[in-house]
Amino acid sequence: MQMSFIKCHGSGNDFPLIDSRALTLSDGEWATVARLLANREGPVGGDGLLLLTAGDDAHDFGMRMFNPDGSEAETCLNGLRCTARLGFELTGLNEARVKLKTSSATARRCEPIADGVVTIETRAGPASTDPGDVGVKVDSPIVDSVVAGLPSERAFTGVAMPNPHLIAFVDSIDERELVALGDWCEAGPDLIPARANVSFVVVEPHGLFVRTYERGVGLTNSCGSAMAASAFAAGLTGRKGFGEAVTIRNRGGMVVAEAQAPESGALVSIRGNATFTYDAGVEIDPAAGRLGELMVHHRRPDEAEAWERLVAGLA
Repeated sequence: MQMSFIKCHGSGNDFPLIDSRALTLSDGEWATVARLLANREGPVGGDGLLLLTAGDDAHDFGMRMFNPDGSEAETCLNGLRCTARLGFELTGLNEARVKLKTSSATARRCEPIADGVVTIETRAGPASTDPGDVGVKVDSPIVDSVVAGLPSERAFTGVAMPNPHLIAFVDSIDERELVALGDWCEAGPDLIPARANVSFVVVEPHGLFVRTYERGVGLTNSCGSAMAASAFAAGLTGRKGFGEAVTIRNRGGMVVAEAQAPESGALVSIRGNATFTYDAGVEIDPAAGRLGELMVHHRRPDEAEAWERLVAGLA
């Protein structure tokens, strides 16, 4: 079957994005499509596959996200901005309530964070520190504490956005240590059987720098839900203020996040780019696991260049 998609990215987190509202593939077939399209050794590549899905009585439209390994994530906040942008363009809306796998989020168009950078604000949550939500088999919430059974002596904070995150605030980031811990979690140990995203976070004068090992992906330049979880964890541990606009940098770029205190709802808003780089089509045979030749129909160099100027200014 022929599939059209948009290659997009949010803060450097890149994806093929498909309008799937009229498509009837099974979950297994979508998992195969994700493995084919998001394969970094293939013609497209990405940190996962995004699907714009139909809404319902409570939602204007929805989003699904499949990781490159075919597993489905509860959410992807960088991908949500891109999916919301496509939803806005196809429905004519400027704000919407978006259905996610296990929760809901709101999205709206907002003022650009830089010239030429299409910007969307999303609000997701509530964030939770309940061990059952985070998926860690411990008796009480993990807040800036060492976790028995985890192969690390660092203090972590466990946050569900609703996908699970373990956040450690560090003076500097050791990527080998992060990858080793991420690989351990990725194996689905008894302590964290459903796996978890792991982030090392450096507190900066005007914000945070986040480096994440993403569940089902590996070390990634950007993870939107990790940035949201880091903003919430920073508020929870007193490193940043709840209700404070926090600039969060990563290898892919930046976003602006604002976390509410638990007693105020524990929602986290993120304002950042939703950049479309090209429109393309490809023949896909999910049953055979085969990908045909990529046909790029339209490139969007102005958007790509606007984002590159913003990132260059952060260096």
